[in-house]
Amino acid sequence: MSDLKYGAIGWVDLTVPNAGELRDFYSAVAGWSSQDVKMGDYADYTMRASADGEAIAGVCHARGSNTGMPAQWLMYVSVPDLDASLAECVKRGGKVYREKKSMGSYGDFAVIQDPAGAVMGLIQPKTA
Repeated sequence: MSDLKYGAIGWVDLTVPNAGELRDFYSAVAGWSSQDVKMGDYADYTMRASADGEAIAGVCHARGSNTGMPAQWLMYVSVPDLDASLAECVKRGGKVYREKKSMGSYGDFAVIQDPAGAVMGLIQPKTA
């Protein structure tokens, strides 16, 4: 998320019950390496491109705030005002699937569902 572009896909996550198995799957299939991200008593994984080590995706356990998330690759789009985007989502017939939550120094995120049922994440990165 170093090159901030509002409206662009800034991150992707996969949330599954067997995150360790899928971390190993994508390491073998896509050539990614991984780095543990401590989540209390367990770790999720930042997946990195093998060529330059750039963080490119996350593989997460379906635990804690991720309980109930669909097992699919979920893209996160960068927005300048998360509250305004969530209000527009509801106004236009969508719903807030996961309420706004802080990601610490990275900013805030939420997950929405559009009127057709598709799920997408929104992230408001910290700018200062």
